[in-house]
Amino acid sequence: MSTTDPDALLGPADIRELAAALGVRPTKQRGQNFVIDANTVRRIVRTAAVEPDDVVVEVGPGLGSLTLGLLEAADRVVAVEIDDVLAGALPTTIAARLPEKASRFSLVHSDAMHIQELPGPPPTALVANLPYNVAVPVLLHMLERFPTIERTLVMVQAEVADRLAARPGNKVYGVPSVKANWYAEVKRAGAIGRNVFWPAPNVDSGLVSLVRRKEPLATTASRQEVFAVVDAAFAQRRKTLRAALAGWAGSPAAAEAALVAAGVSPQARGEALTVEEFARIAEAKQ
Repeated sequence: MSTTDPDALLGPADIRELAAALGVRPTKQRGQNFVIDANTVRRIVRTAAVEPDDVVVEVGPGLGSLTLGLLEAADRVVAVEIDDVLAGALPTTIAARLPEKASRFSLVHSDAMHIQELPGPPPTALVANLPYNVAVPVLLHMLERFPTIERTLVMVQAEVADRLAARPGNKVYGVPSVKANWYAEVKRAGAIGRNVFWPAPNVDSGLVSLVRRKEPLATTASRQEVFAVVDAAFAQRRKTLRAALAGWAGSPAAAEAALVAAGVSPQARGEALTVEEFARIAEAKQ
C-alpha cells in the first residue's frame, strides 16, 4: 500500500475554501457531511485494506476528501456522485492535487441506486462515506449489482452500523442485518467522532466492514425468494413466524408446514433466525 501524500489530502481550510468557491452548502436532504480530517481519511483507507491493484468504487465522494486518499492507495477509483455541482468540480480537484493519478480516476454522475454498470475494470472494493438517509439501500444495491466487489468498508450513522453488524437475538437485528449477511461477513470496524465532519452531524458514525462470502449460501432458493421471507418476518416482528409468514405462505398452516420442514420452530420470531435459516424456509415452500 502506498503512503498517502499529506499535501494531497484536504484539510478543514481546503474543504471550506472549495465549498465557498463552488457555493456549496451541505444539505440535510442528501445527508451531506464532508470529512475534513486527513487522519480519518488515512484510517479509513487503512481499515479498508486497499491494495495497489484494487479498483475501488466510492459512492458520494462529495468534495473529494476520501477520494484522494483512495486514489493514492488503489490502482483506480470510480466515484459515483449525484450532486451536479460536486460532480462537476471533483475531476478538477483530483487533477490539481493528484495529477499523476488523474488518469486513473473516473466519475459517474448518477444516483447510485440506479447504477447498472461502471466504466473500466470491474470494481474489487467499495469504500464510502454513505449519506445517512440512503445508506442501507445503496449498500445492498451495490453488493447485488457488482458481485466482483470482494471487500466493503462504509462509514454510516452509528445506529445503522449497529443494525448492519447485529447478530440474531440482538434487539436491533433486522432486515438490513440479514440481507447484508446474505452477501458478506459483516462486522463493526470502529467508531468515528462527530468533529471530523463539516458540518458536524448530531449523531455518531461507525465503520462497517463487509467481506463477501467466498461461496454463496448453499440454497436452491433465489435471493429474491429468501429476501421475501425476511421482509415478511420483520414486517410484523412481534409476531411468531407462524403468524408473520401467513401472508407469504398463503395461510398460517402453510407457514407452519414450511417452518417445520425447515427445522425452525413456528413459535420463533424473525429476530432469532440466521440468514441460513431464512434460506431453508424459502426452500421449504418451493
